[in-house]
Amino acid sequence: MELSENLSSLPSLQGSFCSIFFFFFFAVSFSILSFFLVLVRQKFWCDCEICRGYLTSSWLMEFVNLCDWYTHLLQKSPTHTIHIHVLGNTITANPDNVEYMLKTRFDNYPKGKPFSTILGDLLGQGIFNVDGDSWVFQRKMASLELGSVSIRSFAFEVVMAEIKHRLLPLLSSYSEKYGGLLDLQDVFRRFTFDTICKFSFGLDPGCLELALPISQFAESFDLATKLSAERAMAASPFIWKIKRLLNLGSEKRLKEAIKKVNVLAKEVIMQKRKLGFSNNQDLLSRFMACMKDDNYLRDIVISFILAGRDTMGSALTSFFWLLATHPEVESKIRDETDSIMHPNQHLPSFEQIREMHYLHAAVYESLRLYPPVQFDSKFARQDDVLQDGTFVMKGTRVTYHPYAMGRIEAIWGPDCMEFKPQRWLEKGAFSPQSPFKFPVFQAGIRMCLGKEMAVVAVKSVAAVVVRLFDIHVVHANATPRFDSGLTATVRGGVPVVVRKRRATRHHC
Repeated sequence: MELSENLSSLPSLQGSFCSIFFFFFFAVSFSILSFFLVLVRQKFWCDCEICRGYLTSSWLMEFVNLCDWYTHLLQKSPTHTIHIHVLGNTITANPDNVEYMLKTRFDNYPKGKPFSTILGDLLGQGIFNVDGDSWVFQRKMASLELGSVSIRSFAFEVVMAEIKHRLLPLLSSYSEKYGGLLDLQDVFRRFTFDTICKFSFGLDPGCLELALPISQFAESFDLATKLSAERAMAASPFIWKIKRLLNLGSEKRLKEAIKKVNVLAKEVIMQKRKLGFSNNQDLLSRFMACMKDDNYLRDIVISFILAGRDTMGSALTSFFWLLATHPEVESKIRDETDSIMHPNQHLPSFEQIREMHYLHAAVYESLRLYPPVQFDSKFARQDDVLQDGTFVMKGTRVTYHPYAMGRIEAIWGPDCMEFKPQRWLEKGAFSPQSPFKFPVFQAGIRMCLGKEMAVVAVKSVAAVVVRLFDIHVVHANATPRFDSGLTATVRGGVPVVVRKRRATRHHC
């Protein structure tokens, strides 16, 4: 009886097998066809000097970072624009081109479908990965909230509380034991993760507690951003797409990392619903009051973390790296903070932070040389000609490169490679430059909404830490080696020795 039942089920099993086989055959055939179409459309076989250098990685013989090689090429170009034909990418460090892309012809240079496809698995429909109506809606919502005095005051309170109750106790503890050695990059990433979660979601992950606990969410998020960014570096999107289809290698790891991120992001949303959000100040509560779609909220959660945690952590790390080799700048910052703050004052007020013009200039100078987002890409909607005469074909990826722009003599003068905060000062007061020559916070219509809050946060940490501690970067004179990712991250971390300052006229 059992045998006859098993035999009778064979046709259905065979049918299922045939269906699976047919689907697999179709998927592989479609992928192969797509690959050949890419070969036809893209100059995959280009033998120009730049493309050959990219494909063979011969640039590694002279440069430790891809961004430094690009900078070298852009410096040599008469128009400060180059072409990576095998990537279908035009890269520019020309301020006139940047203004044209981000302002004059904004509508012709959206993020584009290729970009949103690369980051779609991680960022979904979040503000950094969309165009059109979805971007306008999220932009308006965020603008209304981030522009309010109450939300800015709340952000400052969150930052100061994290400095007082977590950052200072941790630095004090390490200065007294462990030889004062710790990874400053890791500390700042933990600091910014705690603050962005408290500010954006009203929840405290406690990553900067003295035990420095491991955060599964933070580790998975780091891996997901790293692997997502590596997709854009592939010579053809076919490579990562076929790996994703077959669930192999880096795409398998990316899928697992995003799965963990999704679980924890949805847990954040669920906890907010349980705790109630109608009377809370955090950003997520304000978004939840006007939308019910949890998948959309998940994308907003991820975007908040990417905007606040990674960029600010990178900015703080670079700032203290530069101070380690410029003691004269560190000394001037101390003089300024001492002249503004009271001798026994614990933490600066918001008004006092705004009075620190030299510190403000030092932060901007650090961002000029080491922008957290080293480059940003758009895709041409229609054929166009950039301001420097460069022809851009429809569908071309067009990248502006803030990292390289900070090192172009025609933009910043013959001392462009030097760390000189005074270039941002006029009669002792901070004097901003054109955002199109300094597109660290983007520029034009997509200008970063959290710009002012981010700068205040970085200044707050710098003012307090520089007053109370001596930070010695172990490899201060080495060229920082950046890991692949959506934001600048130093490979291997930034080991430092922390010491409490002896001669201070105040106490914490």
